[in-house]
Amino acid sequence: MFYPLSAFIAYRYAKSNKASQTSFVSFINRFSVAGIALGLMALIIVVSVMNGLEGQLKQRILGIVPHIEITKTPIISESPSRTSSENEVTETPTQTAEKTQTVTLKEISETPIEGVVATMAYREAEAVVQSRSDLRGVQVHGVQPEVMIEHTLVANHMEQGRFSDLTEGSFAAIIGRSLAIKLEARVGDRLRVMVAGASVYTPFGRMPSQRLVTVVGVFDMGSQMDDKVMYMNLKDVNRLMRDPKGSEQSLRLFLNDAFNYQAVVSALTDRVGVSVNNMKTWRERQGPLFDAVKMEKNMMTLMLLLIIAVAAFNIVSALVMVVTEKQGDIAVLQTQGMLPSSVMWIFVLNGLFNGIKGAGIGLVLGVVITLQLNNILDLIGSPLALAADGRGLPIEMDVVQIAGIALLSLLLCVLASVYPARKAMKIAPSQALQNE
Repeated sequence: MFYPLSAFIAYRYAKSNKASQTSFVSFINRFSVAGIALGLMALIIVVSVMNGLEGQLKQRILGIVPHIEITKTPIISESPSRTSSENEVTETPTQTAEKTQTVTLKEISETPIEGVVATMAYREAEAVVQSRSDLRGVQVHGVQPEVMIEHTLVANHMEQGRFSDLTEGSFAAIIGRSLAIKLEARVGDRLRVMVAGASVYTPFGRMPSQRLVTVVGVFDMGSQMDDKVMYMNLKDVNRLMRDPKGSEQSLRLFLNDAFNYQAVVSALTDRVGVSVNNMKTWRERQGPLFDAVKMEKNMMTLMLLLIIAVAAFNIVSALVMVVTEKQGDIAVLQTQGMLPSSVMWIFVLNGLFNGIKGAGIGLVLGVVITLQLNNILDLIGSPLALAADGRGLPIEMDVVQIAGIALLSLLLCVLASVYPARKAMKIAPSQALQNE
């Protein structure tokens, strides 16, 4: 049974001053508190930076790669066979097949799906871009400029030009800053784009479809995709692919959260009838990269949690010493009527109070240092420009995550206190007083 007296005594023991404990026990107690504080502080800093890096990666990579792409392959939605109740005639397999309907991309784009913020006719082609100085392989993305301006981050990271310059028939192109550097191309320069997928046979053999395009803009997302993507107007890409009617176009879906793609895929499969084979998600291209980042984040979190666990279990040695030192006091309390369960609560709460001190100090230091981390790096002369704006480390603090880490630290402290508390509960008053 819990009494306020147990909490009062536990608080007196947790103060760890030389008046209530020996200097060595006080040192062990403070050492365990400092270990918890340092471990929690390091974990908050590392997790916040890893969250920021993951967010930057999500912004830079998934701002270019289509979240979901639905191909032009015929999409069949089978209607269940029905039996006529009036004539009691069952439909034959031929009649059932006739009732199947083809879902067009236009119908899919007009179907409201939770998580999808916009759709766009889209086409992608592998091509080779040639400048006066170099030759590079790229992915040509045929897009609708008005949709890109409204729903993509690329439009907000334009160094030169804008997506509205991709007018139909102009054969204009927007390239990444990294690709522009490698090709030594500037706005206004002309590049030759060659697409092998739309080649034609000539007296000189098979020749790829090619066209001179004019660079009208340069974007900079700071990602590994900057030197692999070229944007053009969708109509121009269709002409380049020798498909002016756009019969092989795809449908690109923009999601409010790219990580929630699985729910959208399920909705498209169940409600619309789109086959999984007709959909491409960003996971197929960039999934391994994000899996590697997530694994690294989890391993760093686990490593620092083990550091906190080691510091928390230092409380065991401190409390065992306190129990040994306070055997006479415990025996006196028991002879005056204190229950063994109340004695156990004294040392459990003692460990909890130490955990609260360590977690409180670590929480404050962790939050303050995380918020000022870039200033601290500048102060010591080692700034890191990893954010999209180049101003320093990207930091993203998750309140729920930090609160969960702090509560887990307190739980470890309580668990570490159980063994010394049970040992104190089993002290025999007669034997303890005999040794005094």
